[in-house]
Amino acid sequence: MPQQKDIVKIAIQMPGAYPQLIQLDQKKPLSAVIKEVCDGWNLPGPDNYALQYADGVQTYITESNRLDIKNGCILRLTKAPGRCAEDLYKGIQSSDSDVRCDSLKQLACVSTDVTFAQEFISRNGHSLLVKIVEDAHEAPLIMAHTLTGFMELMDHGIVSWENVSAVFIKKIASFVNATVLDASIQQVSLAILESMVLSSSSLFQQVKQEVTLERLLSQLQVSNQQIQTKAMALLMALLQTAGHADRQELFVFLGKKNLRQYIYKNIIHSSASVGDEMAHYLYVLQSVTLNHLESRMRMPLDSYNQDQREILHGLRQAAFETESENSLSHERRRSLCAKEFKKLGFSNNSNPGQDLLRAPPGLLALDTMAHFASRYPDAYSRFVLENSSREDKHECPFARSSIQLTLILCEILSIGEPPSETGSDYHPIFFAQDQLLDELFCICIQLLNKTWKEMRATQEDFDKVMQVVREQITRTLSSKPTSLELFKNKVNALNYSEILKLRQTERLHQEETLAPPVLELKERLRPELLELIRQQRLNRLCQGTLFRKISSRRRQDKLWHCRLSPNHKVLHFGDVEEETETPTIESLQEKIPVADIKALLTGKDCPHMKEHKGKQTKEVLALAFSVTYDVEEYSLNFIASSRTDFCLWTDGLSVLLGRDMSSECMRSELETLLSMEIKLRLLDLENVPIPDSAPPVPKPPSNFNFCYDFSQAEQ
Repeated sequence: MPQQKDIVKIAIQMPGAYPQLIQLDQKKPLSAVIKEVCDGWNLPGPDNYALQYADGVQTYITESNRLDIKNGCILRLTKAPGRCAEDLYKGIQSSDSDVRCDSLKQLACVSTDVTFAQEFISRNGHSLLVKIVEDAHEAPLIMAHTLTGFMELMDHGIVSWENVSAVFIKKIASFVNATVLDASIQQVSLAILESMVLSSSSLFQQVKQEVTLERLLSQLQVSNQQIQTKAMALLMALLQTAGHADRQELFVFLGKKNLRQYIYKNIIHSSASVGDEMAHYLYVLQSVTLNHLESRMRMPLDSYNQDQREILHGLRQAAFETESENSLSHERRRSLCAKEFKKLGFSNNSNPGQDLLRAPPGLLALDTMAHFASRYPDAYSRFVLENSSREDKHECPFARSSIQLTLILCEILSIGEPPSETGSDYHPIFFAQDQLLDELFCICIQLLNKTWKEMRATQEDFDKVMQVVREQITRTLSSKPTSLELFKNKVNALNYSEILKLRQTERLHQEETLAPPVLELKERLRPELLELIRQQRLNRLCQGTLFRKISSRRRQDKLWHCRLSPNHKVLHFGDVEEETETPTIESLQEKIPVADIKALLTGKDCPHMKEHKGKQTKEVLALAFSVTYDVEEYSLNFIASSRTDFCLWTDGLSVLLGRDMSSECMRSELETLLSMEIKLRLLDLENVPIPDSAPPVPKPPSNFNFCYDFSQAEQ
């Protein structure tokens, strides 16, 4: 007799028949289970049938995935994948255009299932689709279904993209290059080319030769946001896959075509909002473009490089009007240079190149200083002369400040860091301004001088000033200014006194010191408030959350939903569509009893992070968590959309497992609640009259035997 855990209670549906409620024995062959179901409905030929999920993603049940079936699942008896593949293969070749259209439309839907895809590809069905595309005789609707079905089949990785013919690539490229064509055809054609480019360098070269980049740029001006997004995706794939020489060639071309102005005018400025996928590609473009500065950032100054030495001396000569140096002796000239380099703010005035050995920011700091001196010579001279003439120890060192400021800007703009898989934090100002880093530096170095004076800083306060300047820049950029002028106005309005006010406001609920009675009250309140947070976490889990399945092949992520049952005993989960509202518990076909959960794992300890070790960014690792159940190899894997969701779910799961909550959100919320509750408890003291004179001091006791010697206990 099979053990109870091998038995799963499920319902099986079939159109036109009453559902069957069965106890599925997981140790019985699937073919035997299907035969019993067919016998229950008096259906001949059980080999022609298969089971698949009735809700959500309608995946075929196979011997390899049958253990995923949970109690309460609803399955459907349907055509076997082989029979379905054979019928569609024949339907696609029908002489009736309506039959072909319906067959290709159904193919585009069922090709998402890997079991069906294997059956269809084994019949060489993908080659049939390729021939339809190459012949290009079909109506636009049929062609759109053909391309969609082909894309879904290729997405499983069963057939290599390397197998596609040059004729096929030319035809897909012609769909993209066409000025007048069905939008759905162009959209899926762009997606196919993107997958080709990302798959191999040889296909990158073929696509680069066939696609007209002018046409690709013009598609950023269309009103169809899906085509805009797919055009950007292909453009980013070309940039990310290209070698150094090809990338430089693409950058030169895109620079001549004013790509940033295209994007700013037709996507950012003209749209009320930018979609998540487009925001990701804008972030990638910003990252890839700015990363061309990485080589300068990683390269220290070479004392033997004549060009670099001339730039360095050019900074000195632009700041100080001196007598002709050629007429001076070597010693006199060397002494004069050292004196002026010291006034310029270099730490090593005899050999200022030593200050630029730090990489990052390396030669990038020299570039930004030289840009400021040449672009804004009056502001540069005013900065240097104003501070070099001071003798009250309050001078702001230009060179030292510039080197540190360049490093701060590199960190804020993530220069040198690869784009995150899920990143979307782009700066609109990047697309409205060429030479963003240099121009930001010119504004921020003058801001630094202004803040230095507002803080009345000395050399000892250098790090404090740089912290304030970093805060001024990050707070201003977080408001998403769309132009340099707007950034300049906002960042200068955010002076030192405003920063102090903001800091004070943010620390309003964070008491640094509390009196002993208040500390005692705080400890008494802590358990009650912790219980309040626990209940909030469980309620949040009952509401449920959408999570994304991040694909390594394409960024068109799938969505799934997970929620806790009202009685806190079962986790329900299942795949959902993008546009659906929050699903009900009944619609989530899979579940895990909380009692079966063994452990909660986070970060790099998660099974899905170990599978892709070395490929995940710090951002993804920080949002990943898993629960293991039954035995160690079974796990439910999550990647939260935000740090807040990560904290809510890990805290809630910890509560379910009887463990302490440990997230930073919990600690922050607890401190906020404690602060508010203490303030409310102490409000009654406001109306207590305070006497003008101190109360009399009582007489000392006859002995002090009641005192406790803490020093003895500590020893």
